[in-house]
Order: sequence, then structure tokens, then C-alpha cells
Amino acid sequence: MTITRTVEGDKTTLKIDGRLDAVTSAEFEKELETVEKSGELILDLSGLEYISSAGLRLILAAQKHIGKNGNMVVRNVTPEVMEIFEVTGFTGVLDIE
Repeated sequence: MTITRTVEGDKTTLKIDGRLDAVTSAEFEKELETVEKSGELILDLSGLEYISSAGLRLILAAQKHIGKNGNMVVRNVTPEVMEIFEVTGFTGVLDIE
């Protein structure tokens, strides 16, 4: 997995490429810990090939991390990952563009 971080003012974009699973989730979790809680977090999943339950847990953790003072948006979700979001009910919980 590769994570590319872009910061513009109070907006942080994390582009995730590869697989977000039990093996790579620790790396993603470390990135999330450095994101400002009061800004906007954009998760660009255009390069995400696979997400496991560990990855899903971290997506929810990211949303909780941003909390009420910030905003999280998920963009460019691949059809494979969107199917997982739909089956797990994440489409009703996340702001997906």
C-alpha cells in the first residue's frame, strides 16, 4: 500500500493505492493520527484495490477522529470497494462523492 499525502490549508488529502488490510492498516492508522481534527479530510480511494474489515474499521476511525469540528469525504471509490461499502452499510454512514 502507498499513501500520498497532500495538504492545502486546512484540507488534507490521503490517496491510498493498493490494499488496505490487516497487514497495511498500521501504516494508515499512523497517517490518520497526524491529520488535523478541525480540518477537512479527503480520502481518495481511486487506487484502492481491496479493503478488509481492518481497513473498514480505520475508515470509521478516521471519521470519528475528524469529529464534529471537521469534515471527511471519500472520493473516487472503485467499483470493487464500493460494493464492499454497500454490503457493509458504509454508504449510509460515509460522505461518498
